[in-house]
Amino acid sequence: MSSPVPPDFLDLPPRSVKPRVAGLTHVIDPGSGVLATRDLLASASAHIDIWKIGWGTAYVDSALGDKIALLAAHDVAVCLGGTLLEIAWAQGRADACLAWARESGFSHVEVSRGTVDMSLAEKGALIRRAVRDFTVLAEVGDKAPGEVLAARTWPGEAVADLDAGAWLVVTEGRQSGTVGTFDAAGRVRPDVVEAVAGAVGVERIVFEAPKASQQAWFVRRFGADVNLGNVAVGDVLSAETLRLGLRSDTAAVVRRDEAGSDTA
Repeated sequence: MSSPVPPDFLDLPPRSVKPRVAGLTHVIDPGSGVLATRDLLASASAHIDIWKIGWGTAYVDSALGDKIALLAAHDVAVCLGGTLLEIAWAQGRADACLAWARESGFSHVEVSRGTVDMSLAEKGALIRRAVRDFTVLAEVGDKAPGEVLAARTWPGEAVADLDAGAWLVVTEGRQSGTVGTFDAAGRVRPDVVEAVAGAVGVERIVFEAPKASQQAWFVRRFGADVNLGNVAVGDVLSAETLRLGLRSDTAAVVRRDEAGSDTA
């Protein structure tokens, strides 16, 4: 069966294509199997830029090598989640973790300090170590709810992370979307967003936004080519429709007749 012709009959916002430097979609993988990953890539690989294998699942996944090879074949960067590296660092095994990640085929690693007690100086040193072998995403923010000083403390940490060699800063939101960048009800904290964006520039930030309403907020605020993170594997295509204004949350439609003229 031949593939259908891609549609091109709508006027949509300009959207960058892979390999992208803006408008990245960063996916959080909670432990998807190889077959499920292959199925998603068959329809959505063009819309996935970074695939983060989170929560230490990489450490226990016996099919990890097959999954990494599959993602690489579809030009999707594979990122090791920050929590595993934090735990390894706390046990004095950061070098061993990074060596294993390199041998396993990871191209990116996340450096964070939301789980263990790590100073800013220690985080900077870990970033400088990791950038020898990887593209580094540095996460700012606490994984616990109720972080009240984020708008004051995150900008300085974000600047320091980039100075240490990180490629991008990731704003904490977790899979729940109820911490860090968001309040307990999942609403965006604009003061936090604007403070970090003002410090390092929106193009250097991946905003973790697992919920559709949060993704829509960022698209409305910064446009189709905002970097979105922690997108669920099952929400990749729906996130892309938000970017393109194909959902009511972000649609901005001017009614026209068939001849192309605007109608009142």
